[in-house]
Amino acid sequence: MRNLRKQKGFALPVSLMLLVVMTLMGVALVATTSSDMSSNNDRDNSSQAFYAAESGISMAKDWLTKQNSYLPGSNPDGQLRFCKTSLFPTLRPGSARALKNSSGQNHIGKYNLSQLISSSGKEATRLGKFAFEYFITLTPDRNGFTNTEQKNPQGFVYYTIYSCGCDGSTATCSSTNNNISALEAVVTIR
Repeated sequence: MRNLRKQKGFALPVSLMLLVVMTLMGVALVATTSSDMSSNNDRDNSSQAFYAAESGISMAKDWLTKQNSYLPGSNPDGQLRFCKTSLFPTLRPGSARALKNSSGQNHIGKYNLSQLISSSGKEATRLGKFAFEYFITLTPDRNGFTNTEQKNPQGFVYYTIYSCGCDGSTATCSSTNNNISALEAVVTIR
């Protein structure tokens, strides 16, 4: 009888302590899960920006194959929102010269993915949140200048396509607030 009196009320503090421990574990699990979801969203946005940049390279290759003249124009930085020449270590900042289009202007590509991929509803909205910009130059020399042709042994001229994908639209993307994927591809034209 004496032992029972000493144990009286022991279950209540133990169950309260277990409840607090279980609550803390639940809160930690929810925080970890939401952190993982945020990390996965960032990775998904970065991947989509990379694919957008690849789309820019494809469009630029298509444009190159349809041209008759490949003359260098001026520095494209003033016409680009987020795909600045400073993102590319092969270029000397301020000296890159984009190729001209048939109108004599720098050929600059700027698109939201929703402009290229036919979709509707939520998918069209999602695609509208990803964009790319690109420009094309003569391949830079070892000093980063793009004003002279670099040729392979067969005499074909090298061109470099610079493309950036962004997890924002062409109207809102900025290099300070968005994920930017910068790609470059060297091509020759026959």
